[in-house]
Amino acid sequence: MSKRDFYEILEVDRTASDPELKKAFRRLAMKYHPDRNPDDHEAEVLFKEAKEAFDVLSNQNKRAAYDQFGHAGVDQSAGGGFSGGGFGDAFSDIFGDIFGGGGQGRSRVRKGADLQYNLELGLEDAVAGTTVKIRVPTLKHCTSCSGSGAKPGTSAESCATCAGHGQVRMQQGFFSVQQTCPNCRGSGTTISDPCSSCHGAGRIKEHKSLSVEVPAGVDNGDRIRLTGEGEAGEASAPSGDLFVQIHVKPHPIFERDNADLFCEVPISIVTAALGGEMEVPSLGGRLNLKIPAGTQTHKLFRMRGKGVKPVRGGAVGDLICRIVIETPVKLNAEQKELLEQFGNSMGKAVKKHSPNEKSWVDGMKQFFEDMKS
Repeated sequence: MSKRDFYEILEVDRTASDPELKKAFRRLAMKYHPDRNPDDHEAEVLFKEAKEAFDVLSNQNKRAAYDQFGHAGVDQSAGGGFSGGGFGDAFSDIFGDIFGGGGQGRSRVRKGADLQYNLELGLEDAVAGTTVKIRVPTLKHCTSCSGSGAKPGTSAESCATCAGHGQVRMQQGFFSVQQTCPNCRGSGTTISDPCSSCHGAGRIKEHKSLSVEVPAGVDNGDRIRLTGEGEAGEASAPSGDLFVQIHVKPHPIFERDNADLFCEVPISIVTAALGGEMEVPSLGGRLNLKIPAGTQTHKLFRMRGKGVKPVRGGAVGDLICRIVIETPVKLNAEQKELLEQFGNSMGKAVKKHSPNEKSWVDGMKQFFEDMKS
């Protein structure tokens, strides 16, 4: 028996509750466990001390004797085994994680894995909704053996190693642990005559075609769940689900922001200055957009109700047109001369004809003035 104080070993106060003792022991056991510290004699000693301290302090009678008489009060009763009040629970909690769930009985048959399919859509289909056929690889229950893995006419047998429990008790150095049976892998059964179609797995690989109903208004990152269309579970357990992940391809004209659509509308300098009317695109067809005289670049025009109806409900978004004024290029001599005449006619009336330029020039002057001061 260690002569160090048991409370000191577990690093707890003398008033520590049972949950606090268990938490302290879990921490130390995970730190000094021999399997995590192979060939480390010091770690093994510290682990034994922690086990010994917990074995005493988790037992109400032993703890009372220890508190009153110290090590002398428990010297004959604390000596080594793994029986003792409270230790079994901590042992199961701690070493079940390491060795596969000691003390939990036969492993449950697992549900099939969920699958994910990445579906690319055009913006038009995402907004309007569509039906898409997809083909996905998956595992399905073997029809020959109905998912049992055994040859038709035969059945699985109780595992001889674990007697059908799915767990075996193994000796790990100076203590024993319960872990998943290595022969049946926790199922509790073995197959002596496997099915020739699935070779005892109970599942076979295949591709299947599915129709996916894509609701109107879906957006990037949305997922559509197809229940039961994932991988088949083990031994006829329920199948997993298939999640269809939506990816909307970039559009050459529109950008989407939630329920709104944005598009850039290039206009000539003449239309910007004099105003006019032009056609703009929408997902529902062509629309007329009135451009008032004196329109500046980046001006936004909102066309209400011409955006997207969200898939989760709510008002239809808007189409927002962002004006971009184009500078004329490849001018001939006559056009250049006309522009020069136009520029000369403007004179120095910057404030009147170019309000943005006037405010920018004023701001620049103020900036340099501030730098001097």
